[in-house]
Amino acid sequence: MYVTYHWGQTTVHPLGRMASPPGGAGATREESPRPQPPPAPRNGTAPKQGALTIVRRSSSKSKPESSPPTDEQLDQLDLDTEHLPAVDTPDACDKAALRLRYLLRQINRGEIPVETLQKNIQYAAKVLEAVYIDETKPAVARQQSAPTLVFRRLADEDDELSEVQPDAVPPEVREWLASTFTRQLATAKRKSDEKPKFRSVAHAIRAGIFVDRIYRRVTSTALMQFPQDVVRVLKTLDEWSFDVFALHDASAGYPVKYLGYELLNRYGMIHKFKVQPPTLENFLSRIEEGYCKFHNPYHNNLHAADVAQTVHYMLCQTGLMNWLSDLEIFATLVAAIVHDFEHTGTTNNFHVMSGSDTALLYNDRAVLENHHISAAFRLLKEEENNILLNLSRDEFREFRTLVIDMVLATDMSFHFQQLKNMRSLLTLAEPTVDKSKAVSLVLHCCDISHPAKRWDLHHRWTMSLLDEFFLQGDKERELGLPFSPLCDRNNTLVAESQIGFIDFIVEPSLGVCADMLECILGPLHSNTKNTTSTSQGAHGQDNPSAEVTKLKIKKPWVTCLMDNKKIWKEQAAKDAEDRAKLEEEPNGAPPQPAAE
Repeated sequence: MYVTYHWGQTTVHPLGRMASPPGGAGATREESPRPQPPPAPRNGTAPKQGALTIVRRSSSKSKPESSPPTDEQLDQLDLDTEHLPAVDTPDACDKAALRLRYLLRQINRGEIPVETLQKNIQYAAKVLEAVYIDETKPAVARQQSAPTLVFRRLADEDDELSEVQPDAVPPEVREWLASTFTRQLATAKRKSDEKPKFRSVAHAIRAGIFVDRIYRRVTSTALMQFPQDVVRVLKTLDEWSFDVFALHDASAGYPVKYLGYELLNRYGMIHKFKVQPPTLENFLSRIEEGYCKFHNPYHNNLHAADVAQTVHYMLCQTGLMNWLSDLEIFATLVAAIVHDFEHTGTTNNFHVMSGSDTALLYNDRAVLENHHISAAFRLLKEEENNILLNLSRDEFREFRTLVIDMVLATDMSFHFQQLKNMRSLLTLAEPTVDKSKAVSLVLHCCDISHPAKRWDLHHRWTMSLLDEFFLQGDKERELGLPFSPLCDRNNTLVAESQIGFIDFIVEPSLGVCADMLECILGPLHSNTKNTTSTSQGAHGQDNPSAEVTKLKIKKPWVTCLMDNKKIWKEQAAKDAEDRAKLEEEPNGAPPQPAAE
């Protein structure tokens, strides 16, 4: 039988070896902390804690060779794992088998705690691993150490390797399998010149398939439940002008939780990095709370979801994801989700001029961006929110460095230097783009991309941003500070400001970003029509016989920018007429920005 539980704490190694997850991102793989069931989800309809899914499979070819324990024996069993025999002893097999039968009976009765189930299954898995190691010893040694061991086939008839026979494998392949897949299983019990039997390798791989299937069931059965309205809206997730406002309404105000979960699951991050679904839900819920902390009109959870979706478009629709590793994609998505975490609704300049505690903490340098990163990683240190739990120390360091680089690059004070550096790099005969700088530019462009979206979306974002600017202007007036640009609600020219923003900021940024993407992704696309002869390989290596594709990515933002700028110009002309009329009427009221 297969037992699938919702909060498993095992990781699967290539050979089916099972080990407890590390205590944190920087811990070693050998540590075995006591697994803790996660807290109940804050929102959504995730499975109830302790819920179990039982899937039985019968096999007519694989029957037990020993009689099952009696009910009296099972009733006397204590599931405490503190004083169990070592996993490589004969008694351990009997103990593990007895406990599994007892667990089955208790599961049918609904009386087994999840934590107890986890501990005992982990113990049984380690016993199985020890059995495979023991089988590779000489026959005499096996008889002396464990004469009563019975090896049972774990794989079902439909397992990928169930029909593999040693004689059907060429000697060189058998040798490669033995030397490659059993290197980590070498112990002092085996002499250095001995080779394990191929049957042991096949068993071990079958066990890996067996355990991997269990993990896949855990992941698929424990995924957060999505409301039907949310599912309907997310069908358009791959579109450039995705309607995040519709997602906000469909999700009852939780767009980050559902969109972030969908993206991380769609890119396989939950499975690849062994992220526990309840932990991910907790993390996203806490992130969403942070975005709503100051009730900002613009820098809120809607903006976070919009930027994350735009980053997804860049990853998926341009092919950027094919240039990045899994860890780099993971870091890019998380950076997009947390890039404005706990934003105060005021600018860096306001923090500096007002002498806020945050400005004092970060010495007036990238004040908000530093806080977004620090607060997000502080949240990740909490066990119930730690989606990085199963990253190795090196993976964690790389992940953290990438996220820091990307979020710091969203500081607008770095904008022109960032574009200048990338332009200079792309003019080189053999440009080599650093991945961190590439994804940093992508995130920065996505952060300021709303003027390049469909007009109805862009206009709504513009009005929200102006509301936030005007609220800051009100605070500046109260503090006796000079108005920051666009923050004086009585003297701001909306249409003109948007035209300038498009002409000098958004359009050049997306242009450089597109050039960069075509430069780095061109070598990955060899089947398009427009090709030019070159001596450059994918990473600048000499390859005289290669033809590198001249890639042209889709640029839906070009049309949107043209359309939006045209509308703003019409609006600017109308506003100018209104101001001219007002000057002719001295007692007239000041003109108000027209809303569509």
